[in-house]
Amino acid sequence: MISVHLRYEIDPDRIEDFEEYGRRWVSLVNRLGGTHHGYFLPSEGDSDIAYALFSFPSLAAYEQYRQASARDPECQEAFDLARRTKCIRRYERRFLRPLD
Repeated sequence: MISVHLRYEIDPDRIEDFEEYGRRWVSLVNRLGGTHHGYFLPSEGDSDIAYALFSFPSLAAYEQYRQASARDPECQEAFDLARRTKCIRRYERRFLRPLD
Protein backbone atom coordinates (compact mmCIF):
# COMPACT_ATOMS: atom_id res chain seq x y z
CA MET A 1 0.00 0.00 0.00
CA ILE A 2 1.07 3.56 -0.73
CA SER A 3 -0.46 6.64 0.87
CA VAL A 4 -0.26 10.09 -0.62
CA HIS A 5 -0.09 13.03 1.76
CA LEU A 6 -0.77 16.47 0.30
CA ARG A 7 -0.02 19.72 2.07
CA TYR A 8 -1.78 22.68 0.50
CA GLU A 9 -1.12 26.36 0.90
CA ILE A 10 -4.54 27.81 0.20
CA ASP A 11 -6.05 31.26 -0.12
CA PRO A 12 -8.07 31.70 3.09
CA ASP A 13 -10.42 34.04 1.25
CA ARG A 14 -11.23 31.18 -1.17
CA ILE A 15 -11.87 28.46 1.43
CA GLU A 16 -15.33 27.70 0.02
CA ASP A 17 -13.79 27.04 -3.39
CA PHE A 18 -11.18 24.76 -1.82
CA GLU A 19 -13.90 22.89 0.07
CA GLU A 20 -15.72 22.27 -3.21
CA TYR A 21 -12.45 21.12 -4.79
CA GLY A 22 -11.90 18.69 -1.92
CA ARG A 23 -15.44 17.30 -2.02
CA ARG A 24 -15.01 16.51 -5.68
CA TRP A 25 -11.67 14.76 -5.23
CA VAL A 26 -12.86 12.52 -2.40
CA SER A 27 -15.39 10.86 -4.68
CA LEU A 28 -13.07 10.94 -7.71
CA VAL A 29 -10.20 9.18 -5.94
CA ASN A 30 -12.59 6.56 -4.60
CA ARG A 31 -14.15 6.04 -8.04
CA LEU A 32 -10.72 5.65 -9.64
CA GLY A 33 -9.53 2.88 -7.34
CA GLY A 34 -8.15 4.65 -4.29
CA THR A 35 -9.33 5.17 -0.75
CA HIS A 36 -9.61 8.82 0.23
CA HIS A 37 -9.12 9.46 3.93
CA GLY A 38 -10.32 13.04 3.75
CA TYR A 39 -9.33 16.67 3.58
CA PHE A 40 -8.32 18.49 6.73
CA LEU A 41 -9.00 22.22 6.71
CA PRO A 42 -7.71 25.04 8.89
CA SER A 43 -9.41 25.50 12.23
CA GLU A 44 -7.04 26.87 14.86
CA GLY A 45 -3.56 28.05 14.01
CA ASP A 46 -2.52 28.60 10.40
CA SER A 47 -5.41 29.82 8.27
CA ASP A 48 -3.81 28.94 4.94
CA ILE A 49 -2.71 25.30 5.36
CA ALA A 50 -4.83 22.26 4.52
CA TYR A 51 -4.06 18.57 4.13
CA ALA A 52 -5.38 15.55 2.26
CA LEU A 53 -4.57 11.87 2.60
CA PHE A 54 -5.48 9.01 0.27
CA SER A 55 -4.17 5.51 -0.43
CA PHE A 56 -3.78 3.03 -3.26
CA PRO A 57 -2.93 -0.66 -3.11
CA SER A 58 0.44 -0.01 -4.80
CA LEU A 59 2.52 2.64 -6.52
CA ALA A 60 1.52 1.06 -9.84
CA ALA A 61 -2.17 1.52 -8.95
CA TYR A 62 -1.47 5.16 -8.10
CA GLU A 63 0.20 5.64 -11.49
CA GLN A 64 -2.86 4.13 -13.19
CA TYR A 65 -5.03 6.60 -11.25
CA ARG A 66 -2.82 9.49 -12.42
CA GLN A 67 -3.21 8.43 -16.04
CA ALA A 68 -6.97 7.93 -15.69
CA SER A 69 -7.44 11.28 -13.94
CA ALA A 70 -5.64 13.05 -16.80
CA ARG A 71 -8.33 11.74 -19.18
CA ASP A 72 -11.38 11.90 -16.93
CA PRO A 73 -13.71 14.88 -17.61
CA GLU A 74 -14.80 15.19 -13.95
CA CYS A 75 -11.17 15.26 -12.81
CA GLN A 76 -10.38 17.91 -15.39
CA GLU A 77 -13.32 19.98 -14.10
CA ALA A 78 -11.92 19.73 -10.56
CA PHE A 79 -8.45 20.81 -11.75
CA ASP A 80 -10.08 23.69 -13.63
CA LEU A 81 -11.97 24.81 -10.51
CA ALA A 82 -8.67 25.21 -8.64
CA ARG A 83 -7.01 27.02 -11.56
CA ARG A 84 -9.97 29.31 -12.15
CA THR A 85 -10.52 30.28 -8.50
CA LYS A 86 -6.84 30.25 -7.48
CA CYS A 87 -7.88 28.67 -4.18
CA ILE A 88 -4.61 26.69 -4.10
CA ARG A 89 -1.41 28.70 -3.99
CA ARG A 90 0.90 25.69 -3.93
CA TYR A 91 1.04 22.11 -2.76
CA GLU A 92 3.52 19.46 -1.69
CA ARG A 93 3.05 15.73 -2.31
CA ARG A 94 4.63 13.00 -0.21
CA PHE A 95 4.44 9.25 -0.63
CA LEU A 96 4.21 7.25 2.58
CA ARG A 97 3.95 3.61 3.53
CA PRO A 98 2.08 2.42 6.59
CA LEU A 99 3.91 0.67 9.36
CA ASP A 100 2.59 -2.90 9.50
